Amino acid sequence: MKENKASIGKIISLPKIVDPRGNLSVAEGMKDIPFNVSRVYWTYDVPSGAFRGGHSHKHCREFIIAVSGSFTVTLDDGIHKQSFLLNHPYQGLLVDTDTWRTLDDFSSGAVCLVLAESPFDESDYIRDYNEYLNYKASKGK
Repeated sequence: MKENKASIGKIISLPKIVDPRGNLSVAEGMKDIPFNVSRVYWTYDVPSGAFRGGHSHKHCREFIIAVSGSFTVTLDDGIHKQSFLLNHPYQGLLVDTDTWRTLDDFSSGAVCLVLAESPFDESDYIRDYNEYLNYKASKGK
């Protein structure tokens, strides 16, 4: 993995309301994260050794939160890679467009929540890494 001087992704801390009955965090579009949320999905019961992601989006930004447990998100811009351990439900990782992402090392009971800027659109996905690299090269990045 190459060292990355500039961060590919950005960890954003969310408001954390501490209460003896249990803490609460909130993510509001255009306030806590820089887009309005159009879609929400979550992954859970990920088998040991399995990974999720393995794709890039052309137009959809995402905000990834470990609401329970932990996992690692590796981001790749075609030149640099950077890994982020997500293990706090009051923090999330902002993933910009044109960024390849892979999620792995899920702890037992981990739940990954994703807030997406756009509704599902298969044509927005690049699911082959070589195709992703060609796409990035064609954009001149």
